[in-house]
Amino acid sequence: MGHHDYTIYDFIYNNARNFPYRYSISFDDIYLTHKEFKERCDKLAAGLIHLGISKGDRLGIVTHNCDEFMVLYGAAAKIGAILVPVNWRFQQNDVEHILKDCTPKVIFAGPDYLQMVAEAARKVKSIETCYTIGGGEVPEGFLPFEGLYSQDEADKEIDISADSGFVIIYTAASDSLPRGALLSQANIVFANVMSIQQYYLGPDDAHICVLPLFHTAGLGMAMAVMQAGGKNVILERFDPEISLQLIEKERGTIFFSFPPILKTIMDKYDEGSYDISSIRNVMGLDHPESIRRFLKIAPNARYWNGYAQTEAMIITACPFNEKPGSVGKPSHLSRVALFDDYDNEVSVGTPGEICVRSPVVFLGYWGRENDNAYTFRNGWHHTGDIGRFDEDGYLYYVERKAEKELIKPGGENVYPTEVEKAILDHEAVAEVSIIGVPDTQWGEAIKAVCVIKPGRSLDPQKLIDFVASKIARYKKPKYVVYVDVLPKTTDGEIDRNQVKKNHGGKF
Repeated sequence: MGHHDYTIYDFIYNNARNFPYRYSISFDDIYLTHKEFKERCDKLAAGLIHLGISKGDRLGIVTHNCDEFMVLYGAAAKIGAILVPVNWRFQQNDVEHILKDCTPKVIFAGPDYLQMVAEAARKVKSIETCYTIGGGEVPEGFLPFEGLYSQDEADKEIDISADSGFVIIYTAASDSLPRGALLSQANIVFANVMSIQQYYLGPDDAHICVLPLFHTAGLGMAMAVMQAGGKNVILERFDPEISLQLIEKERGTIFFSFPPILKTIMDKYDEGSYDISSIRNVMGLDHPESIRRFLKIAPNARYWNGYAQTEAMIITACPFNEKPGSVGKPSHLSRVALFDDYDNEVSVGTPGEICVRSPVVFLGYWGRENDNAYTFRNGWHHTGDIGRFDEDGYLYYVERKAEKELIKPGGENVYPTEVEKAILDHEAVAEVSIIGVPDTQWGEAIKAVCVIKPGRSLDPQKLIDFVASKIARYKKPKYVVYVDVLPKTTDGEIDRNQVKKNHGGKF
């Protein structure tokens, strides 16, 4: 560790000294002060070292949110290991692909994913040991999480640089296989600094962690509040009633939301009596109607729109009412420029690809050198999204580039090609085009426009269920329509843009 470094473990250490008896973590009936949280991170780090884990080694984890998840993040940061939190919504084949790709030495499985992980571990040669996490039984082939804690050399200082890899978060890829975005400890620390400044975070803040900790939004906000000396109130999984109860009980000040979280919280609020006056900030993307409805019942809150990626955690932000329709101005640690297809910067008001230079830009895709060369060309991180600036410097999201055709139901990334491949496995389907359509529940929903083979028939719900059996359920289409023919380009390919024009409005 150099004298210019500042790592995730450094702010865990500082919290233990500066706010030793303030709460750091709350989960169910478990409360950990900052001092206790550091001690657990130290003991788990010591146990991982004794297990043979060293800097750069990967640790896989498939589980819902829990206190031990956060301790594992802290321990990994101390020793320079790289945590790989796997989206528990993935199907077995996706989980196995991810683990084969990142080659973890150890994997942790929550109570609901023991069988999935055990089956994957038999196929992934790099996995040496399987541990449970989040409580529950310890079946054959697994060791208990608490057995990893070790007092031996728990207070030992470890030389880890801020540029060390910290987490690999797998996001969708245009070739339909998930690819891992490697974020460094410095990426997290700088993103935290921007969030602390943007949302005025401090030791009195309480983050109601409703998003999964495998997602950059959930992880990012948890880390930002922790760096500010605040408290993270962890929900195992999102539940609107529990969320409202915890906001009132823990005096929650901030949470992150993707559709339909905000709507379901408000619907539950209308059914009972809850005090949510402590909420100061909510971040995310949602329908203006939902945001305005929320601000009426939480008059002390600000709702923030913004633009971010897994690959660049926070790029722009502004309050919802400041510049309606925009995603805000570039943060004070991000430089944003818009370029045309020939890498020429475009003028104000002209759409161009959103490109970023910032200490929050990720280190690269794990094992994807060609992708990295393309993404980082000419000294910029190319997001694959199109935006435009107005004369006041506010950024407006326009669309995704054709090469990055992407649908985001409920904040998750879904590439059409993956869904199309699954649908074409059905013997009754001749052709299909997958598009995203506006959706009041999820923000954006998946729509399948299909051509059925001659003489065949297929109930739309049966096709939806078929897709859900083959890939993650959040990737299944919400809408299915059948047509006689799909439009084609001059080279005979399905013309997705024309399909969008014909079928891309509200269903």
